[in-house]
Formats: sequence, C-alpha cells, structure tokens
Amino acid sequence: MKQSLSDNFFPTLSLSTPDFRITLNKRGASEYTKISFPLKYGIYSEIETKDAVLQFNLNNEIVRAKGKDKKWIQPSEWLKRSMGNDWIYYSTGGYTGVFEATGEYYLPNLQYPTNSLIGGKPFKEASVARIVSSWHEIIKDVMISVKKDTSKTTNESEKREIFIRFLEKALLNTPERLENKAQNLFEVSDGRITVMPPDARHVDYDIIPLTISEGCLYKCRFCRIKTDKPFSIKSKEKIKEKIEILKKLYGKDIVNYNSIFLGDHDALNAGKETILSAAATAHEAFGFKDAFMKGSSLFMFGSVDSLMEREGTVNDAKALLDDLNRLPFCTYINIGLESSDQETLDFLGKPITSKQVEETFLYIQHINATYPNIEITANFIMDENLPDGHYPAFLNLVREKIARTKTKGTVYLSPLRINKPSREVLFEFNRLKTLSRVPTFLYIIQRL
Repeated sequence: MKQSLSDNFFPTLSLSTPDFRITLNKRGASEYTKISFPLKYGIYSEIETKDAVLQFNLNNEIVRAKGKDKKWIQPSEWLKRSMGNDWIYYSTGGYTGVFEATGEYYLPNLQYPTNSLIGGKPFKEASVARIVSSWHEIIKDVMISVKKDTSKTTNESEKREIFIRFLEKALLNTPERLENKAQNLFEVSDGRITVMPPDARHVDYDIIPLTISEGCLYKCRFCRIKTDKPFSIKSKEKIKEKIEILKKLYGKDIVNYNSIFLGDHDALNAGKETILSAAATAHEAFGFKDAFMKGSSLFMFGSVDSLMEREGTVNDAKALLDDLNRLPFCTYINIGLESSDQETLDFLGKPITSKQVEETFLYIQHINATYPNIEITANFIMDENLPDGHYPAFLNLVREKIARTKTKGTVYLSPLRINKPSREVLFEFNRLKTLSRVPTFLYIIQRL
C-alpha cells in the first residue's frame, strides 16, 4: 500500500532566520499544466538562502535549484536534476518562440550533445556553474547555522531537531551517492535510457522507465541511438522483478510520479499481453491511483511494422488499441516515420517504403480520431542535405492528405545533426509548421 498523502505523513513545517528559510513538504501543483510562469510539481522541501534556492524530493535528494544573485541569468529560470543525475537548465527563450517551437513554455538546455536548434549555453555561466558544483556545500553551511541556534524552549528545540534530521539526510545524498543511484537505475533499465519519447514533455519528463523489450526492428543507418541487439521481449517474471526494484529505487518520492515509459526503442512490438500486463501491474505497484500527481500517462516508442502488424511482428494491433484505451492511462505512442520520400528513406538507411509511411500516417489519423485516451505521434527528420523530395513529400502528408486542422497527433521534426544549430533548418521548421494541419514541434533528444 502506498503511504497516505495526509499532513500526518508529510506535514508542512517551516524554520526561518535572517539568513535562510527551510520549508518541509511544500505542496506544489498536482497537475501538469502548460503555463508561462514557473510552476513546481509534487511535494518537496526547500532551502532558501540569500543567494540560492534548493529543492528536494521526498527522498531528501536535490531535484531543483536556482541562484538569487545578480548574475543569475533570469529569475524565472531554474535547474532541474533528473533521475539519471543530469542537470538541466530550463530557460524561457522569450516564451513565445520556445512555445511555438517545442509546445512548452520552458526550454531544456542540456549538458550533453543534442540536436536542439535553439537555446544558449547556460552551464558556461558562472552563476549556474556555482550552483551545480556547490549545492552540497550550501546545505552544509545551513546545517552549521541551524546547530548554532540554541533555542531554550523545549518546543523550539524539538522543532529544530526535525530540521536537523532533514539536513542530515540531505547531506547523505552526496553527488557521488546520487550518481551511484543513477547507475542503479541504468542497471534495472538494462542500460541508460538514451532517448525519451518526445511526448514525455507533457509530464516534464518525470517518468519511471520500465524496460519490457530490447532492441528495435530496424537498424537505420542514420540513427545515433540504435543498438546492435536483436529485438527481444522480457518475460513477465523479469518485468515484475524490475517493477519491484524500481519501486524501492524511487522510494517515498514515488507519490510524485504518475507516468511510466515502457522501453526501449520499440516496446509496441512486445505484444498485447506483455504491454497490458506490464502497464496494469506498474499502475498498481507504483500506486498511481493515490499519487499526489493526478492522472496517469503511459509512453512508448513504436515502429511502422509494429503498428501496422507487418510480417514478423507479434501484435494484434486493433485489440491492443482497444484495451489500451480502457486502461487508467493517457497513452502516447511515438512512431518513427522519418520521411515519406523514398529517396530520403534510402539515404537514411530506413528499411521501409514511402508507401508504408503514407499508409501508416493515415492510419495514425484514424487511431487519433477513434480512441480518446490514445495519441499516436510521429517523427520526421530535418536537415539541409536531405534529397529534394523530402519536404514536398512531408507537406503532402501533413497538409494535402488532411482536410482540416487537427488538435491531436503531433508531428515532431528532429534535426539530423547533433550540436549544430542552423538558422536555415530553423527557418525551414517555421515554414513547415505554418503549413502543417497537425500540431508540429521540434523534437529535442533528451535522455533519462
């Protein structure tokens, strides 16, 4: 049974001095929202000093931070630490431009190479580097200050001990310990999640990764995250074992999660029985019904063949979709189409035909119109050096083949090259987005 979320288990307490304030178990937003001002989610604790704000999850692990000094880039921007122990800087980027490009009001700036066409280099800023490198020292300084306070009354002394215990636990979660925990996550996931589905942006990438299969059906030449492993499906026993390990790994903070990612690169091909069993078991084991975060989402990748029931796949796709739609999840399935131009598909080394891509895209429109709790999204490639037929073929799909504007079934355009922002490609993206009759955004490759 999941622990109750009542104030008896997570009471909100505060301790203030002229130099700092500690607040335990603050209540953030309980629903993910598209909004243009900073919004923090879940139950968390906070240390605020004169020049920094540090926030901690229910395992007393740092999860967010920002500077308050004059050199901090922008007051409404902040740092977030992922379960994979990456620091991510969330910038506004001018709000409107970022929202038009990504569908979100804040842009994740990453410490590792990615394919983003927009964003700056915040980690080179001294104020950001200071927080990333010295957050643990800030906790130590606060601890020294708290212990110096020699309150005379019994009530004040007992209250101070509560905050000391919190600080002691936070100090135990050193950078080294957090890195070790990330490695444990990678181990249970059979390796690092090198790319998350783009739809995970809807829950700020706060997902629990449950690997139900390995490998993919294709070994596309252009793909930077492909694996040489043949496609394989995990047994029910192995999946249940992973769920139990993940439950312990996320610990008390699991109440702040409501979403799972079924991995890895083509979980849709794991088949109806495996997918439904894993989703239902995880929903129950992780206690999503009683989570602080409302609603539940399920994310996975799929392929043309696994969606369309091609030869060699194991799905009964129609029955699977019917059952997924009845689960207590909003389900997002992301399909890599890449191009509907045959010359471009051959250039990319993707072993499908342009006819298959068109058939799949039209079937996706049917699914999105039929199932209220399922959204199928699609990826297409962008680059200056693609064959001439790529963009006309893309517009034929997203404009000519669709009679009216849709609000569902996002198309993500993924720049092909890593760490090479291009004004020309960004200009092309804006042109395609304007002409598209489905929601169209950039796909920023982000790992867990």
